This record gives sequence, C-alpha cells and structure tokens, in this order.
Amino acid sequence: MSDLSAFYGPNAGYVLELYDRYLADPDAVDQATRDFFAGFTPPSLNGHGTALATAPAGVAVAPGVDVEKVAAAVELARGIREYGHLAVRLDPLGSEPPGAPELDPATYGITEEDLRQLPASIVGGLAARGAANAAEAIDRLCAIYTSNIGFDFDHVQVAEERAWLRDAVESGEFTQPLDEPEKRKLLERLTQVEIFERFLHQTYLGQKRFSIEGTDVLVPMLDRIIDDASADGAREVILGMAHRGRLNVMTHILSKPYGAIIAAFEGGHRKGGPAATDGTGEDVRTGDVKYHLGARLARNPETGERVKVPVVLAPNPSHLEAVNPVVLGMTRASQDDRTHRGLPEQHPERTLAILLHGDAAFPGQGVVAESLNLSGLRGYSVGGARHIIVNNQIGYTTEIQDSRSTLYAGDLAKGFEIPVVHVNADDPVACLQLAHMAVEYRERFGKDFLIDLVGYRRWGHNEGDEPAFTQPLMYQTITKHPTVRALWAERLVNEGVVTKDEAAAMEQKMLDRLSKIRHGVTEGTADLGEEEDEQPHGEREEVETAVPADKLLKMHDEIHALPEGFAPISKLKRQWDRRAQTLHQEGGKVDWAHAEALAFAATLADGIPIRLTGQDAQRGTFSQRHLVLHDAKTGENYSPLDVLPEATASFAAYNSPLSENAAMGFEYGYSVHAPEALVLWEGQFGDFANGAQVIIDQFLVAARAKWGQLPALVLLLPHGYEGQGPEHSSARLERFLSLAAQDNIRVCNCTTAAQYFHLLRRQALRLASDPRPLILMTPKSLLRHPMAASPLSELSSGTFRPVIDDPRAASRRDEVTRLVLCSGKVAIDLDSSPERDEATHVAVARVEQLAPFQNTALRAVINTYPHLAEIVWLQEEPKNMGAWTFMGPRLRELVEDRLPVRYIGRPERSSPAAGSADQHAEEQAGIVQAAFASPPSLNGRAGKRAVATRSAKNGATAKAGARH
Repeated sequence: MSDLSAFYGPNAGYVLELYDRYLADPDAVDQATRDFFAGFTPPSLNGHGTALATAPAGVAVAPGVDVEKVAAAVELARGIREYGHLAVRLDPLGSEPPGAPELDPATYGITEEDLRQLPASIVGGLAARGAANAAEAIDRLCAIYTSNIGFDFDHVQVAEERAWLRDAVESGEFTQPLDEPEKRKLLERLTQVEIFERFLHQTYLGQKRFSIEGTDVLVPMLDRIIDDASADGAREVILGMAHRGRLNVMTHILSKPYGAIIAAFEGGHRKGGPAATDGTGEDVRTGDVKYHLGARLARNPETGERVKVPVVLAPNPSHLEAVNPVVLGMTRASQDDRTHRGLPEQHPERTLAILLHGDAAFPGQGVVAESLNLSGLRGYSVGGARHIIVNNQIGYTTEIQDSRSTLYAGDLAKGFEIPVVHVNADDPVACLQLAHMAVEYRERFGKDFLIDLVGYRRWGHNEGDEPAFTQPLMYQTITKHPTVRALWAERLVNEGVVTKDEAAAMEQKMLDRLSKIRHGVTEGTADLGEEEDEQPHGEREEVETAVPADKLLKMHDEIHALPEGFAPISKLKRQWDRRAQTLHQEGGKVDWAHAEALAFAATLADGIPIRLTGQDAQRGTFSQRHLVLHDAKTGENYSPLDVLPEATASFAAYNSPLSENAAMGFEYGYSVHAPEALVLWEGQFGDFANGAQVIIDQFLVAARAKWGQLPALVLLLPHGYEGQGPEHSSARLERFLSLAAQDNIRVCNCTTAAQYFHLLRRQALRLASDPRPLILMTPKSLLRHPMAASPLSELSSGTFRPVIDDPRAASRRDEVTRLVLCSGKVAIDLDSSPERDEATHVAVARVEQLAPFQNTALRAVINTYPHLAEIVWLQEEPKNMGAWTFMGPRLRELVEDRLPVRYIGRPERSSPAAGSADQHAEEQAGIVQAAFASPPSLNGRAGKRAVATRSAKNGATAKAGARH
C-alpha cells in the first residue's frame, strides 16, 4: 500500500497528518509508521498529476505541500457521506430539510478553487473514479448523497458492510433508470392503487378503511421486494403491518379479489374458516374488522421462473407493532427444517419477512426495540427482515415534536446497526431502487434493512375523522397536493411515454372495472373467489401418553450418558450422576425436571419437534433442567436430547433475551406456522408474563375466535406462594382464567412429576387433532419436593388426570362431610400437615386442570362422598386472585345449590403476596389449619390471616383470627 486510495473519510486525513509529522521529525511516529511512510506516495497537490517524492528521514517538508487543504477536502468528503441525508428534500409537502454545516466547504476553510487543485483520489471511493480533480468528485458525492435519497448508515460498525453500502451507492448499481415499458407498468400499478382507494372513498363515504393514500408507492415497492426475493430463491413471504393501507396491500399484493373487499363494505358475511367449536359444538368464531384480518394467497412473481410464491399477511389487532415478533416467529418456523434430530437446520433464503411500521409507533412502541434485538440472536434470527416505515409525518393527531425525541422516525434502528435510507414517497423511481437495494443487502449479509418512506396521510386517522381540527396548515397543503400517480403521469406525458388521454383512460378503465364488480356483489352474481379455507381439524382424540418402562429406562440412560471427555463442573456432575442412578435403585423416583426430560425424549421419538425458549430456559430458573450442559474446561456445549438415538425430529432449547413481549410473540408466531411442533415459552417467574399481556390477550386466547388461527403454544409459568414476596409468587392465574371461554385455552396447575409428564405428552400428541394453548402453572419448591416426585410406573402407565381424588379418604368416604378442592402447591402443604390424618371428616381433592372447567370429573368425585355437608375451594392466593372467582360460581352451578360452597384463603388484596417471609408463613399456616378445622370451629379457629367464606347464598365472611 503506497498511496492514499485505501483511505478516505477521517482515516485519510489522519494519515496525512501523521505523514506531515513524519516529514518534520521521523522520530515523532513509531517504527511501524515510519516503515509505512518509507514507501508512501502522497497525492499530487498541483493538479497536474505530479506526485511528491517520498521524503527520506530527516528531510524537511517538500515545498507546496498544504496538508491542511488535503485534510479539509477529506473531511468535506466525509461530511457529505455521513450527513448528506440532512440536505435531502424528503417531505412531499415541501418542508425544508435541516441541512448541516458539515456539507459546506467553508466549514473546513476550503474553496472550490482549492478543490480543483487537489486530486480526486483524496475524495476516495467509487465516486472519485474518473473525476478530473477533487472538486468534480465532491460534486458527484453531493449528487449522490444530497439529492433524492437520504443514505444513513455511517453507524454500521462492520467495515465490510459499510464498504459494500458505500460502493453500492456510489457505483450507481441500484440507481439504473426505468425503461419505457417499466415506466408505463409503474403508472398502471399506481393507478390501480389510487383508483381503488378513490372508489371506496366515494362509494362508502365515511366508512373506515385506513387509506394508503399519501404513501401509494408502497405497493410497487412491495412488488419489487417480493419479486426480487423470489428470484433469489425465497419460496414464502410473510408480511406484518398495521391497519393503514392493509386493504390495498391485501388486494394488490396478496391478490385478494376486489369483490371480496367490496362485499365486506357491503356487509357480506365472513366465511367460516377452519372449524372452530367449543365443547358443545357451537361455532366460536366471532371474526374481526376487515382491516385486521390476515390472508394467505399465492402470487406469481415477475421473474423468469414461473413459480407461485405464497404471501402470508399475518392478522393483527389494533395494538400497533405487536405483530412484529409474531411475523418473525412465523418466518423462523418456515425457515427451520425440523425433520431430523438435533437442532433444526435453518434455511434463511426460503422465507422473507417484511414488516411495515408506523412513523409514530416505531419509536413509540417498546416491542419494536425488543423485536429488533432478536435480529442477530441465533435462536431468533431470520436472516434479515425488510422494514419499511410508512411515514405519514403524524401519529393520529400528534405531531412529530410530541411523538419522538429523534430527528428521524427510524433512528431507533441505528442502535442495532441496521442500515437506514430515507426517501420521498413522491419519487417512485427512487423508492423502487431502494427496494431492490434492500433485498440485495439481505442476500449478501443476511441482516435487517430499513427504508423510511416519507409521505403523508391524505385523510384523517380514519376516513370519518377531521384532521384539520388539529393540523389545519398541514391539511391545507395536502388538499392541494397532487397524488403520486398524478405526478408520475405528468412526468411520463412530458417524456412522451404516454399521452394525457392514455393516462386518463387508465383511470376510467379501473373505475369501470370496480363499478362492475360492485354491481355483481350487490346482485349476488359476483364470484368473490376467496381463498380456500384450511382443512378443519378432526374430533378430539384420546391419546396414549404412557410410555413402556423399558423404553423410558433406555432413554433415561441415553440422556445421562455424557460424551467421553466431556466434564461439567463437579457440583453439577455429582447431581447428574446421582440422577442417572435414580431409576436403577429400588423405590427411585423422578423429579419434575427429570420427568420433563423423559417426556421430551418420548415426544421426539414420536417424531414431534420441540422448541423450548425463555430466560435461562436451558438451565432453568431454579437450576433444575440442565438440558444444555457446559464443559468446565473448554466451555463446549452438549445437549443430550440433540443426540438421542430414538429422536426423529428436532429439538431446540434457546435462552431468550431479557424480554417477554417480543419473546412470547415470537413463539406464538412459531407455533401457528409450525403446527406440528411442540413450542414452549417459559417465564423466569410466572408474573413476568404480564410483560407480554398484549400477546396473551390479543393473540393467544382470542386468535381462534377472531381469525381462525389455531395456536398451541405452551406457557410454563412458575407459580406458588413460598414467602418470596409480591413479584415472585403469583403467575396471575386469575387473568388466564378470566380469559378462558369457549374451550380456547387449557389452564393447569399440576402437583406431581407424572402429571407433568402426561400433560406434556398429551399436549404434543393432540397437536394434529385438537390444538389449544396450554397455560401451565409450574412449581418452584415442588421441583425437588419428595411428595411431588413420581415412580417410573406412573409414567409407564396411566394418563393425565384433570382431577385427582383423595387416596387417603378411599376407606372412609362415609365419614367425609367436607370436600376441600384445591390446586397446585397448596395441595402438598395440606398433605404434609400434621392435622391431615386427624381430620377424618375432610377429603382433599386436587384440581389439576382448571380450564376448561372439569364438570364430569368433579361431579364424579363429589358423588363418591354420600354425606357431604359442604364443598370448600381452598387457595393460597388472595380471594380476588387465583382460581376462586372462576371456580366458585361454576362449583355452585355444578352442585345446583344442594351444597354450600365456601372459600378458604387469603382475603382480597391489591398486592399478590406479603413481602415478609414470616407473615407469609403465618398466613399459610392459617389457611392449612382452616381446611381441617372441625365444623363447630369454623368461625373461631381458622387461623390468623386466612379467610373462610360461608355459603355463597348470603356471602357471609368469617374472619379467621385477629388480623387479615
């Protein structure tokens, strides 16, 4: 390297400064730098190509060398590359760009004449090639970086990527002009987009549709991205967006027939979708508004290879940006090959994710940052998503200065080193060029890319809204502003590509077509051509969850056999060896995590893939799982289930980032797009799931009714009152039960390892016939509690029991007058109480599945006690939490007022649990004591802080002890 061609930007200036120092005093720089400058040829400074001779050590500065001018020119070039986007006119409505002093030569004390005296090589990069001097090279840079596209990627830290981006921009590779057929085709596409919106606006005045108008060019951009991606090998495209422009995208990108959209405006009824019934056979589909619905249709790309590429538009609620992680999860599911043992083999080229964002929502919604953070993580990466901010320059009625603290809507992406480009939505050619560049960047680097499409919103937030109430000046401008189609048509007329009459004829043809389709819809003669419904699932099957003992023993041994030379830390090795011997010892039992590992192994042997994620999911929050082991000397990882000989499907266990909203949303998306896989998300503690409440409320529990989706995601939520305070006790069981209806979710709270084993197996084996989300309250102290452990015989026989009767009461059923029903850890507290065997009038039954409510199983248990005087629901949660508000009224309905139904547990509280371990212990003891108290003592000796509520008929409450 003997010249300056390898350096530009601040590096070039720094090299010249060092060279100046070297000429003055060679000892002022280190030996490596002296060696470099010994063969260094600085650029000519006289404009005639005469290079300065290399100065030997001790020689003074060569005459005529003005290093300050060279450094100034280098800094100017750097300023244009880095800040040129600040001079680009991005706003179609005409606002002035902010500009930057770094773009002015005067800032650096250099003139046009000075630049003409310097060689172009000082500017560096492809823009300088062939330029006569630095002035010409600078002019080229200005034309590239300050005209119609704002290139904003100096924050990218990987040198190779940054160099590719700059070369791509300065080479003109992606700025080739359109030929005449392409120009005409673009006009036709913009006509379809605009006239469709105009027709709906005029025909259905005031009806909400959340028009795309003002960013119409989005549709041709999506055309380009999808067609380019399919040419590069993509065989599925998954799209996520909010409601604005959704109908236009569904029609023009997913080929949903115009008639289907028009029928929705005319009040047409939805089609049934996949079979969705509750336990009574009643249709549970309630549907959703038309601008939230999803679609899946095949599209013919504009490529030489005529292949239909499925394009999936994910349904989503009004919660802006919530669909982002869902789309990413769907995309990863589409990319993963799960048909073999070990980790799934990812093929990022198979599927492309496209996410359309709002300019106010992108910086405003935290799920955006959470989703962007997934982009480089091995368990979550999709090989680069394409992001487009559909920038209306307003959020509902909130202006930019009130909605974000950054200059650009997309500045958040810079923290994740995502290249950002800004473009005026009235410049369709530039928009298409960037769409092409985005695809090529993904093809090269497998990373995200963001286009900030700056447009406007022609109407209010919806078409019934009056935007001039809050933005009168903006809407004065918008009312007078021509559409992008009108601007493009005018340009093509001026270029002689089309005539005015031809442009007008395109409009009329589209209007006539839509009018004809509407007539067919209203007359009932139109073929709406809606996509075929998915095949309905069959009837719920009873599945065999038990696994023969010999198979379990074989898999147990395989799981615990570590590779030769693999050595986890000694503490874990002792635990591992001890567990390896458990089933080979008389009376040996499996604990919770051991049963889980065996359930996973048996499921993999059945050919069902498994994906488990969560914060610390590989080890387990409570150091119980250890499905991924680490060598103490090499740090090498080993997962026994990856190499299980019987496995015929993939197994993946990933630690998630410290996120709930995006992390759970991702797994929801993975679940619906990989319906054959058992997908589990684990919360570090159960109540952390409330950070993903939008995913739970809007997707997990309601998607079946709203959109006909059939998720089967499993949530593992540690739950149990053990004196750990308000934040680490409750998984907010009551919230899930309040959302349980129409057989939409299963909510369980198991008490033994065998029950957990069978429940996981049932969930996996029913994926094909009866998929439902499973919400499981998982234990903490019970993970290793001997009373929760199970013998191998309970895994090799039996099945999951939604209700477990009291085995201790089998011989004294005639004596039982009180049936205590409970769920989860408190059942172990009751069974381990010294008062348990003394209270012969009490039977304790465990309700292991809370929702759907177990009418049949509970009635069967109740009927085995002929002399019952009361039923008690006992829980450790406060009265307004836990399962009481769900179970109480259903139990009363079940017994038809033949028996009183009472409550025992903590009183109503605003916080789930006490902060003091002593207070917790006192309360818990009171609850247990109240369960076994003899009938005459219910009002006086129930124990401190516990509450016993008498028959629901009068709602009388007896306070147990002196305090609540």
